[in-house]
Amino acid sequence: MANKPEDRILMAQIGAAHGIRGEVRVKPFGDDPLSFGDYGKLESEDGSRKFKVKRARVQKNVVVTKFEGVNDRNEAEALNGLKLYIPRERLPETEDEDEFYHSDLIGLKALDENKEQIGTVLALLDFGAGDLIEIAPKSGKSLLFPFTKAVVPVINLEEGFVEVHAPEGFYEEGEKEPEDGSTPD
Repeated sequence: MANKPEDRILMAQIGAAHGIRGEVRVKPFGDDPLSFGDYGKLESEDGSRKFKVKRARVQKNVVVTKFEGVNDRNEAEALNGLKLYIPRERLPETEDEDEFYHSDLIGLKALDENKEQIGTVLALLDFGAGDLIEIAPKSGKSLLFPFTKAVVPVINLEEGFVEVHAPEGFYEEGEKEPEDGSTPD
């Protein structure tokens, strides 16, 4: 029986080939960059392909990885962009109330401090300057908030919501740029 998407955890994404012997650059998702290979074989999104990590080493901001059965650059290049998952049951339960898997938050309601729904959690992102939580509002462009305890003080998985306290001035529009190119006095 195939796993439902919510029963799978995204562990890493394969990037460009590295060298000529089948190694690839991998972007891991998790606290420990080398942990993506600790839970057995990784699977493609549809589960049709399985990958076993033969060796991996951290190099700058990626993990150069050799998968069993990927032996040359052409095979490695064919994997570029592939997302790698594991079944949820292979991961340990979180031990701390402030620990959770990102996939647990996707789809939760996002409420403001008055318990009014502002949207739905779309993603957790990290562009290198700290995690962001992306909220899809009922209409308009998605909203990005710092994913900190101050801005997201409540995460309630049982009731299916996160509480988002927007930083002061978040919803205010900035000053308009002068259309004639001059600077304001």
